[in-house]
Amino acid sequence: MEYKVSNKAKLTSAILVVVGIVSLLAGIFTDHGHTDTRLWANLLVNSYFFFTLTLAAVFFLAIQYVAEMAWGVTTQRIFQALMSFMPYAAVTLLVVLAANSMHVAHLYHWMAEGITDPTHHHYDAIIAGKSGYLNQPFFWVRTIVFIGVWMFFANWFRKNSLAEDKLDLTQISDGVSPNYRKAIKMSVFFILFFAYSSVSSAWDWIMSIDVHWFSTLFGWYTFSGMWIACMIVAVVLVQYLKAQGLLKDVNGSHVHDLTKWMFAISMLWSYLWFSQFMLIWYANVPEETIYYTTRFENYKLLYVGTFFVNFILPFFVLMSRDAKRNAIFIIPIALIIFLTHWIDVLVMVLPGTMFDHGHLGLVEIGMFLAFLGVFIFVTLRALSKAPLETKNHPMYDESVHLHH
Repeated sequence: MEYKVSNKAKLTSAILVVVGIVSLLAGIFTDHGHTDTRLWANLLVNSYFFFTLTLAAVFFLAIQYVAEMAWGVTTQRIFQALMSFMPYAAVTLLVVLAANSMHVAHLYHWMAEGITDPTHHHYDAIIAGKSGYLNQPFFWVRTIVFIGVWMFFANWFRKNSLAEDKLDLTQISDGVSPNYRKAIKMSVFFILFFAYSSVSSAWDWIMSIDVHWFSTLFGWYTFSGMWIACMIVAVVLVQYLKAQGLLKDVNGSHVHDLTKWMFAISMLWSYLWFSQFMLIWYANVPEETIYYTTRFENYKLLYVGTFFVNFILPFFVLMSRDAKRNAIFIIPIALIIFLTHWIDVLVMVLPGTMFDHGHLGLVEIGMFLAFLGVFIFVTLRALSKAPLETKNHPMYDESVHLHH
C-alpha cells in the first residue's frame, strides 16, 4: 500500500512556510537591535533541532535491527522517511557554522580572532586551555566526518530496505534476505559511531556556545531530547496515516509501543534535566552555576516551563494503557511536548548568544514554522516514494500479529 501526498497536506506545508516567512520578516522589521545575531542564533536552533531529529530516526532504526525488534517492523518506513530531511538540515547547519568560522556570524566566542593568543587583547586563558580540542581545523574535521558518516548510514539504510522489497524470497533457501543480515552488521557499526559522535557534536555545536561552562551530562541530555522529538513525530505520522486509511497492519499494540517509547524518553529527558541542574546547583561552583543563573534571570519561564510540561503532561495523561492507544490523548500531548523540546534547544542557544536580549518572538516563531513546513513536505514526499510496508523483512509477519 502506498501513500500519496494530498493537496491538503501540500497546502498545509505551504501555509506554514508562508506564515513563517511573513512572521520572520515582521519580526525583523520590528526588531530593535541585535537582528543579525538573532537570525543566526535561530537558524542554528532550527537546523540543529530538525537535523538531530532525523539523526535519531537513524539511531532508532539501527536499534531495531540490532535488537531484532519485531514489533517496530510495520512502522520502519516512517523512520526512513524522517531521514529524508537530514540533507536539508545539514546544509543550513553547515551554513551557520561556516558563517561563524569566517566571522560573518558571532555565536561562538571561542572562534574570535586572537582568543588563544596571549599577546592579543581578545585573549582568554580558559578558552586557550581548551584549544587542543576547540580549534577550527579539528572542529571542522569532526563536523564533516560526523555529518558525512551519518548521512551515509541514513542513505544506506533506506536503499538497503528498498532493495529488499524487490527480492524474490522463494529463491532464498532460508527465506531471510541478505539485506537484513547486512543491516544488522551496519547497525552495529552505526551505533558504535553514534555513541561518541552524537555526544561530541552536542559539545561542538551547542555546549561550546557557553564555552567557559561544561557538563558531563550534556551529551546524554541532548541525546534524549533529539530522541523524544523523533518519537513524537513518528507517533503523529502513524496516527495521520491511519486516519487516511493506511497502515492497516499497524494495530493498537503498535501504537501502544510507540507511545510507550514517547512516554519513557520524556521521563528520561526530565530525569537528565533535573540531574544536571541539581548536581551543578548543589555544588555551587560559580564557573558552573553561571549557565543556570543566566537562564533563570532572563529565560526562567521558558526554561523551567519546558521541564514541567515535559514531565507532568505525559506522567499524568499518558500513564494508563488506554491513553497510550487513544489519538485524543496522544496527539495533543505529542504536539505540546514537541514544541517544548524546540524551546529547550532555543534556551540552549539564546542565553549564550543573545544574552539578556533574547526572547520568544516573531523571529523565533517564524523561522520555526518555515522549517516545520518544509520538514513536513519533505517527509511526506519521502513516504509517498515507497510502499509503507516492508513486506520482505523477515519479521514482518510477526510484527503484523503483535498483540498484548
